[in-house]
Amino acid sequence: MARTPDSAAAGARSAAREAIPALLSAGEDVLESLLDNPRFDEAHLCVLLERKNLSQALLEKIAKRKEWLRSHRVKRRLAFHPHTPRLLALRLARELYLMDLVQLSLLPSVPVKLRRLAEELILARLPQLPLGQKLALGRRASARVVGGLLAEGHEQVMRIALDNAFLTEAQVLKVLSREKLPIAVVSAIARHRKWSQLYNVRMALTRHPLAPLGRVLSFLPDVTLRDLSELRECVGISENLRRYVEHEIARRARGDTPKAE
Repeated sequence: MARTPDSAAAGARSAAREAIPALLSAGEDVLESLLDNPRFDEAHLCVLLERKNLSQALLEKIAKRKEWLRSHRVKRRLAFHPHTPRLLALRLARELYLMDLVQLSLLPSVPVKLRRLAEELILARLPQLPLGQKLALGRRASARVVGGLLAEGHEQVMRIALDNAFLTEAQVLKVLSREKLPIAVVSAIARHRKWSQLYNVRMALTRHPLAPLGRVLSFLPDVTLRDLSELRECVGISENLRRYVEHEIARRARGDTPKAE
């Protein structure tokens, strides 16, 4: 005879330990009873939380059990679960380890607010992190976090961060727009084989007071005449660079070919 839903739920509440794994794929009425089984432990819960079809109500019930939230494994799985209520996930994220936050910030399935919070939590920890962890972040973190690492100006970290696959042109431009940026950061971007080839980055560098003059001058032949004219009127550039810009404008007016270096 088939068991009724009520009897199945009652059976889950008193099931033997060896019977629990088979119940982890049951419906939520059974799962709710299973949570009250004294033999249901953290290992069972971690397996259950791998199910992506759990309801918000069940996840909230799990989160109310303080003894389970003392486990980092449980907190991590709850924070990453696609159906965990937003406010609960945001609260749990503040208690995650650094590399958990990195993974959280990179998952497309994670809500934008949660990804942003994960990035903010990582950025807030940057000043206290040892070099080894910063190097790991430089390789694996999101563009926004990498931008924060770049802005610190540590040579080893910059070298790795500039090659980060997640780093974007927009983030490089944001870094260059920061106030009190270390000169080493500007120089590293200006000499980087990828970023120094992008037109918008080159223009940001030509306007930056800390950019190496030699690199900036090498960019001028590829700058449009309109941008050269705007650059000439730019208040922030040095008089020395302004003269080179005027020379480039005059050269084009004459139709001269730029000299090979």
